[in-house]
Amino acid sequence: MRLMNRLQKLFGTKNNNLLSIYFTAGYPELNTSIHIAEALEKAGADFLEIGFPYSDPVADGPTIQHSSEQALENGMTLNVLFEQLKELRNRVNIPVLLMGYFNPIVQYGVERFCKTAAELGVDGMIIPDLPMYEYETLYAKYFTGNNLSNIFLVTPQTSEERIRKIDELSNSFIYLLSSSSITGGSLNVSDNIEAYYKRVKAMELKNPAIIGFGISNADNFEKACSYAGGAIVGSAFVKLLGQENYMEKIPGFIRSIKH
Repeated sequence: MRLMNRLQKLFGTKNNNLLSIYFTAGYPELNTSIHIAEALEKAGADFLEIGFPYSDPVADGPTIQHSSEQALENGMTLNVLFEQLKELRNRVNIPVLLMGYFNPIVQYGVERFCKTAAELGVDGMIIPDLPMYEYETLYAKYFTGNNLSNIFLVTPQTSEERIRKIDELSNSFIYLLSSSSITGGSLNVSDNIEAYYKRVKAMELKNPAIIGFGISNADNFEKACSYAGGAIVGSAFVKLLGQENYMEKIPGFIRSIKH
C-alpha cells in the first residue's frame, strides 16, 4: 500500500474549515519564501500553495500577476525555488503544494520536476493549464510514482461527467473555482454560484472540495466552508505581502479570516 502524503493525511483527519494560503515564491523579496511559509503555519494555516512565477500567467488577476513579475525580476526560477525548498521540511510541517503553469515544468523536465519536488518534501501540484487527458495518459505516473497529488480545477461550467472523471483521478482534494474569471475577484455568491456549489456537494464525491478565487475575509471563508471542506486565500494575502512590515502582519491576517 502506498504511503499517504501530508495532504492526504490532513484530509483524512480534518474535513472542514481548512484554510490554505497561496503566495508567490520570490515575492516580495527573493529569499522570503520559507520565512513566509513558517509564519503562516505558526499563524494557523492548514496547508500552503507556493506559486512559481511565469511570464504569461493567464489565469491570474493583476495582484498575482504583479507578484509574479516582481519575483521574476528578483531572480526567482525553478532552480532557485528548489534550492530554497531544501530548508522547507526543517521548518514547516504542514502540507505544501506547488502551483504554476506547465511550460516551466516541461522546460525543467516533468519527471525530473516531480522527483525533485518530492525529495524536497512537496506534497502535490496545482497546474491550471495541464489538460486532464495529457495528465492521465502522459504524466500521471510521475506524480503517483513520487507520491504527489495532482489537484484539478473545476469551474461552474464543468460538466458532471468531467467532475466525476476528475474525482476518479484525484487523491486529496478538488479545487472548486468560485467563478470562471481570473483570481482576485470577490466571492459574490449569486444564485447561479450557489446552485453550482450545491450541485457539486450533492454529487457526493470521494474527494473533498476546497473553494478558491475571491476569498478575502471571514464572511467569504465561512460561506465557502458551508459548501466545501475549506477555502484558499490568494490575492488578499499577496496584497498584504506588498505592505511594509508584512511579516508582523501575518498572524493578524490569518485571525481575520479563520476565527
